[in-house]
Amino acid sequence: MYLMFEGSNNVLTNSMKNVILMGTSLILGVSVCESYMLGPISHTMFPEDFLFGVATSAYQIEGGWNEDGKGPSIWDNITHEQPNFTIDSANGDISADSYHKYKEDVELIENIGFQVYRFSMSWSRILPNGRVDNVNQAGIDYYMDLLNELVAKGIQPMVTIYHWDLPQALEDIGGWTNPEIVDIFQQYAELLFQTFGDKVKWWLTFNEPVEVAQGYVTETLVPADFTDQKGIVDYQVGHNLILAHAAVYRVYQQKYSHQEGKISLAIICDTCLPATDTIEDKAAAERCFQFSVGWFAHPIFIGDYPPVMRERIDRFSIEEGRNTSRLPYFTRDEIDYIKGTADFFAANHYSINLAAAGSEFETIPSYVSDGGFYEMFDPNWPSQEVDRFKVVPQGFRWVLSRLRDEYGNPRIFISENGFSTNSSFVTDDTKRINFLETYLSALRESIYTDGCSVMGYIFWSLLDNFEWTSGYTAKTGLVSVDFNSPNRTRTMNKSAYWFRNYIEMHKIYYQ
Repeated sequence: MYLMFEGSNNVLTNSMKNVILMGTSLILGVSVCESYMLGPISHTMFPEDFLFGVATSAYQIEGGWNEDGKGPSIWDNITHEQPNFTIDSANGDISADSYHKYKEDVELIENIGFQVYRFSMSWSRILPNGRVDNVNQAGIDYYMDLLNELVAKGIQPMVTIYHWDLPQALEDIGGWTNPEIVDIFQQYAELLFQTFGDKVKWWLTFNEPVEVAQGYVTETLVPADFTDQKGIVDYQVGHNLILAHAAVYRVYQQKYSHQEGKISLAIICDTCLPATDTIEDKAAAERCFQFSVGWFAHPIFIGDYPPVMRERIDRFSIEEGRNTSRLPYFTRDEIDYIKGTADFFAANHYSINLAAAGSEFETIPSYVSDGGFYEMFDPNWPSQEVDRFKVVPQGFRWVLSRLRDEYGNPRIFISENGFSTNSSFVTDDTKRINFLETYLSALRESIYTDGCSVMGYIFWSLLDNFEWTSGYTAKTGLVSVDFNSPNRTRTMNKSAYWFRNYIEMHKIYYQ
């Protein structure tokens, strides 16, 4: 799930509010109120081959943090050593206990009717020290059992190879800052292809790599090891992530293409509209897009870093008296090696932002000062119960059209989209149903009106879970989990029944 970058500014002056309201109305083509309600809900069905899915990740639901030979991850480490790192001083030691209750969870997925289950494999459960010279058979067996349950019920697995839980042993050698990790990650991915490739046809190398990179230079993400080196280490990490992704894609094509799987990476697409209709704010919104989505999508779908990133960071580096740019360079061979290493565009989306020119109050250098934009929200946009996420379905539609135009209308899989509440064990989640109605309506408009090639939608998440620094205070599941119960009792929310009826209606329509 998406976490806002440290330093994001969401405080608006009164003088800006009216301008923003007018500007966003023009950009979205509707009034702010209309953009939320979308008028009457369209019941046009999705294309017949459209896939509905649901997602989780290993550290967020599994528990069993030290069972059966599993090694510690960076999230195990930081939540044990710094309990106050999370809002409620919580950790994922038990979480939803899916390590022991995976069969029940697969039954829930089948009962609701999802065709795809996106989950991640815990690197340190399979390789306790992160390296293929020490394979934990119990970890292999756990995921094989999970995959067998899914396949037996006709549910397609989508496996995220890395969802933020790096083995601590690898972080001890520098983690993603160490160029050696490119080969280490490729070897790990190859082990997964060799072991599970006959059952898995959807692979995602990374979840939200921009967050992985920022995790090294902010105090609100993990591992938070280089907070005094903003605008340096995060770009080095991003560089290694891109090379690692490309290496995994290329080795799959060379050695495992007979498995007929598809590979991508999940890119967070919570990008920006201009806060006003000025040239400066339009340029700021474009920088927001290129510094967030483009940072990782441009090398893969177009080639090399976005020109605006290259130009600004190179220029600022010279002005700072540096001999080399803070943004590393790819060689010509690397540019060609990386380009085209995705079979589809996996897009995570939770909210749209507004961008205004400027970077006052930010550390220089830093990712934020390099981008030169403030991020903020329209004050009239409805909030999810977790306030940093706004409900703007037309913004979702706009993002998809932007991806269409920027990257040549790629096949898109919505790999995460969801609604958070802060209520404790409440199954009457009507607001989540309203969210789904409006966002799925906007998605249909993207397909049928805008011509976007969207082939599937995955909801975050199946279960209430450990939501990173929010701990257990943010509830994202279609299924509630009673974390006060030793049994971690699961209860389907109203939204789960709504989704079951929605998918069933979809099936009946095409029979």
